[in-house]
Amino acid sequence: MSLVVTLVAADPHDLAAAIEAVEIACASTGAAVSDADLLGPNAADIVVDSPFQSLIRERAEGALAGRRVDVCVQPAEGRRKRLLIADMDSTIINVECLDELADFAGVKDAVSAITERAMAGELAFEGALRERVAMLKGLGLDALQHCYDERVRLNPGAETLVRTMAAHGSRCVLVSGGFTFFTGRVATAAGFHDNRANTLVEDGALLAGLVGEPILGREAKLAALDEEVAALGVTPAEALAVGDGANDLAMIEAAGLGIAYRAKPVVAAQADARVDHADLTALLYFQGYRREAFAA
Repeated sequence: MSLVVTLVAADPHDLAAAIEAVEIACASTGAAVSDADLLGPNAADIVVDSPFQSLIRERAEGALAGRRVDVCVQPAEGRRKRLLIADMDSTIINVECLDELADFAGVKDAVSAITERAMAGELAFEGALRERVAMLKGLGLDALQHCYDERVRLNPGAETLVRTMAAHGSRCVLVSGGFTFFTGRVATAAGFHDNRANTLVEDGALLAGLVGEPILGREAKLAALDEEVAALGVTPAEALAVGDGANDLAMIEAAGLGIAYRAKPVVAAQADARVDHADLTALLYFQGYRREAFAA
């Protein structure tokens, strides 16, 4: 079985030593190991002939312990995906929008504490969302635009990831347990084809402290993946899902390539690969894109 081990370093100067360490680690299993193929200044593929994907991943990750280098081990065949389905808060963007809105309402500490527990899988997402939104009752709608303008930024590599995949024929969809006010704007900024999220109930001037039903949570994110691949006429194996919290876990586990980005431990433990050090262009390198093929 031909496996590809992709290394992406936060600092290009760390790549050569990482390649050597991983090649030695993979060869120690008795597998045939190819010379590294550079994909970009901070990324490389190493092809390994082995039927033991879990073992190769274990050895590669062990060789990289203490290094600021991310790794993905997968079959060489089928690594280029037809669908990108991505979480928004703390994945495509730098903040949790609900927490930042709560700051405008003067209740950020209380809301952030609930967010942390929900993302770690300690609280049911739907109930935690209703509880947090209730604390925003009476907040003026102008706070949403101020929040977006002042707090929300695309994470490094996000726009390049989305626009490159779109330019090569993939469909890109933003799915969020957050709110359409933000996903619509973020989707446009990053280049997503579509977005799905929750709605905030309001009276034209103030937030009502309620979320539109039904709530988009963990199962709805999985349903979004299933609906999108069905519409494309492909299988979940041809999807890439990325997120950081417990409500992303079902779609990450279902996708052909599920990525944990700066994720909570419960998510990182179940994902096919983690991005802890590099930026979101790592997801392009994991699919075999070369730097010269990047858009934006």
